[in-house]
Amino acid sequence: MQGARISGIAVPVSNPDRAKAFYIGALGFEVEMDQSGPAMRWVILRLPGSEVAITLATWFETLPPGSLRGTVISVPDIEVTVQQLRAAGALEDGTEIESAPWGRWVTIEDPDGNGWIVQQDAGGPVDLSQQLSRRG
Repeated sequence: MQGARISGIAVPVSNPDRAKAFYIGALGFEVEMDQSGPAMRWVILRLPGSEVAITLATWFETLPPGSLRGTVISVPDIEVTVQQLRAAGALEDGTEIESAPWGRWVTIEDPDGNGWIVQQDAGGPVDLSQQLSRRG
């Protein structure tokens, strides 16, 4: 699969308009496409400068709204981002920034409960030996 890349992620939602407002207003996504067809609506959003887009999906029976978990949005400064997320109402005031050798992060949910990790990646190589030895 040399040369392959991930270009899009389906985000299962129940209400595309509500989800679109959240992703644009709280997270800064931009609309790439919003078109309705005879069987479904295509809402494709992308973070500025990102290679990967998200599609707000309502048509997958095996992908119920709120079932997405663990997708990482990398940010350059977690403290600034946390302030922005709180101001937008996407993060509760009491939420603490978590840390691990690979970065610092918070988790957020969209209106349907899809879980995202907003993370500032650690700079340089990551040494996981202590983490792995704890698991024994």
